[in-house]
This record gives sequence, structure tokens and C-alpha cells, in this order.
Amino acid sequence: MDDVLSFIESKKEENLTGLMEFLKFESISSEPEKKEEVKRTAEYLKDHILNIGFETVKVVETAGHPIVYAEWTGAGKNAKTVLIYGHYDVQPVDPIELWDTPPFEPTVRNGKIFARGTADDKGQVFAQLKALEAHLKTNGKLPVNVKLVIEGEEEAGSNNLDPFVRNNKEMLACDTVVISDTEWFADDVPSICYALRGISFIEVKLTGPNRDLHSGTFGGLVANPIQVLAKMIDELIDENGRITIPGFYDDVLDVTDFERENFKKLPFDLEKYKKDLSVKALTGEKGYTPLERTWIRPSLDINGIKGGYTGEGAKTILPSEASAKISMRLVPNQKPEDITNKIIKYLKQIAPDTVKIEINPLHGGEPVLTPIDSPGIKAAQKALKAAFGKEPVFMREGGSIPIVALFSEVLNVAPVLMGFGLPGDNIHSPNENFDLNNFYGGIKAAAHFFDEFAKV
Repeated sequence: MDDVLSFIESKKEENLTGLMEFLKFESISSEPEKKEEVKRTAEYLKDHILNIGFETVKVVETAGHPIVYAEWTGAGKNAKTVLIYGHYDVQPVDPIELWDTPPFEPTVRNGKIFARGTADDKGQVFAQLKALEAHLKTNGKLPVNVKLVIEGEEEAGSNNLDPFVRNNKEMLACDTVVISDTEWFADDVPSICYALRGISFIEVKLTGPNRDLHSGTFGGLVANPIQVLAKMIDELIDENGRITIPGFYDDVLDVTDFERENFKKLPFDLEKYKKDLSVKALTGEKGYTPLERTWIRPSLDINGIKGGYTGEGAKTILPSEASAKISMRLVPNQKPEDITNKIIKYLKQIAPDTVKIEINPLHGGEPVLTPIDSPGIKAAQKALKAAFGKEPVFMREGGSIPIVALFSEVLNVAPVLMGFGLPGDNIHSPNENFDLNNFYGGIKAAAHFFDEFAKV
């Protein structure tokens, strides 16, 4: 490993330059006009992976955006196999006016690199690639066999990865799946995530009159879809922060006392948390700590509302339509399809006869709970400590990576969530960034992981 680590250290500037090139691609998977740019990003990745020494690399077309698949099997049939998953697509950049520098012109300042996709997930993917390169260029081989699955539509729901994984079970066979798409609990606190919330995501649309109406002539007589929608939304959560959908909590899995005690040991600073977000107080389900509310309890959020006139000046209308997008984060044992069916039934139940209601399920993802004593987790512990000099902590995360549950189910392996992001990375927000210490350290940690996993 000494030669591998020396190689990584000697390539710091070159690796940063390479990451900046990768970040310039405007690979926004949810915007149709970026389709060709997403494809160009996949082709760039293919060429880059070939250049670092992989034997087989291909761009796999799907009904949506391409998947980049690669494999190196030179370690032999008796060696362990690691499947590395990541995504090269990114979130939209709006609101663009809140970016300090253009989102696709990477900028380094204050020890961080700023651009869309830095931490989510291009920077973390690139760290894995540079670790592989270090082994291949130094030793001419890897300690384990490696397969890469880097998709182009994670931020749009991963709709085409499910059939790809299910249809290629033998090709993707491995001993563990490593995913670097999570963040640490806090700065300078190396962390291993062992649980993720799932997601159920829908859009509800209400239609009142067959056209926009004059609010003076019709106001007070014809139902206003925006006001009806606002009232329905208000009924989804009660005064104690509990979701009111019948049967919503039926399958929620309780956590162990050991986990709760572990949560208490983590360096959570409530006042700093509120100050960072510029909020005076937090909300949520009563009877649970802030960490428990985002890690072990489900949640419901309105992601956006549309309707009526929002331009400059006045236009006093009673709008014909109103819609909202609603996401629910799910915890282990909850099933996205079941929760989606329950909210659809409930919304139809509470919608008054004064409006017509349409509900469109958008996508869902399973929650994840992985054993912390698996060989992959043990290798990750050693790798993070070797790279960052500290024993990593265990944590859950409130976000969702639907593909983790899919890999676990189809390939029958325990995944390893070994991410290098930080809470202040502003993922999905303006001024997304990635700490350079974590980028460089992440390369070393990934390199150590391949070596450690070969031994366990």
C-alpha cells in the first residue's frame, strides 16, 4: 500500500484537474434538453475508465439515460469481487441567481471545490476511480475483482436501473456493493452509514372550474383549488407532528436501545444546527430527538405547489387548477407501494366534491438497513481509519438511495455505504461543494478498502 499511497499523493493536482473537467458536463438528468449532454458525460466516463486500466468498459443504452458498466477481473476466480455504484447525473441548478459562481464552472476556494455535482455524486465517484487507478498504475493489478455501475438518472428516480440489475444478475455477481454517495455525521468525523430512509413520491392535482374566473364575480361561490389544496395539505400532519394517513405507521420498525444509545454519543449540536439553517426552532414528531426524527421516523413534505397567478402586479383570479408534489420518507419495513396507495386513498377521501382530483405516483424507493458486522463494513472501518486517522462512527441518514435496497435484494449482498460528503456540502442546493481534504482522503480510503476487503 505504501507505493499506492505515494502515487495518490503525487497525483493530487492532476486528480483535482480531472475532477474539474468531469464537473463541467451539464448532466442534468431530469431536464429533457440536457439529454445529449448526459450522453456525452457517459462517453467521457467510458474513455476515462479505459485510460485508468480497465479491461471492459461499455455505455449501456436504456429507455432513459445510459449506464456506464465496467469490469476488471484480473484478480482471478478465487478473489473477492467488489461492485462499485455511483451516478454521474446531477440535480437542476435553480435558483441560478443564488450561486456565487456558475454551477458548471468549477471553482476552488476556502479548501473546497464548488460546482453542481461535486459531492453528489461526481466527486465521490471520481475518488473511487482515482483509487482504482492508483492500484493499477502502481501494481498493474487490483487486490480484488472490481465491477462498476455508474448510472445517469439517479436524480430522476433511477427508473431504468432496476431492470438493468434484475436482467444482469449473473454479470453483476459480487461479494459486496460499495456506494460512495452519503455524507459524514459532521466535519472531521469519518462515518459509515448503515441505514437509509426510503421514499414515496406523488403529485396531486385539483381542478375546480373549467377556466380561471374573476375573483370578485365568483369568489365566495366557486371553490378555489389552491385554498382547497392548502386545507388538504394541512390535514396530512396533526398538531403532534404525526402523519394522519390511516395505517401509515403500521409497519414502522422500532430501533434497538443500543442504537439509541449510539445516537446520544454523536456530536450533535442543536444550536449550531439551527444557526446553520437560520431557523429559530425545529419541528417534527413529538417524543423523538432531532436525530431520531430524521433517521428512524418517517416524514412527509410538500416539495412544491403550483397554481394561480404569481407574476408581477395584480391579477385577481380564482384559478382553475392547483397542484402539489409530495414526498414521504420511509423507514425500514415500510413499503413504497403500500404507502403510495394509502396516501392516494386518503387524499381522495378528504377531497371535497367541489373539485376534481388526479393523483400521479412519481416514484418510490425501499428503505435500507444493513448489518454493521458484515465483512464489507469491517473493511470500511479499517479503510476510513487508515485514511483519516480516526475511528469512524456509525450513523443512519434521512435521505434515500433506492438502488441500495435493489442491490441487496437481487445480488444478495450486504452493501457498504462509505461516503465522503459533509453536511455543509449544499447538495441539491446552490453553491454545492466538496471538501478537498475529503476528496483526497476519500481516494486513499477507497484504495485501502480494496486492500482490506481482500483480507477479510
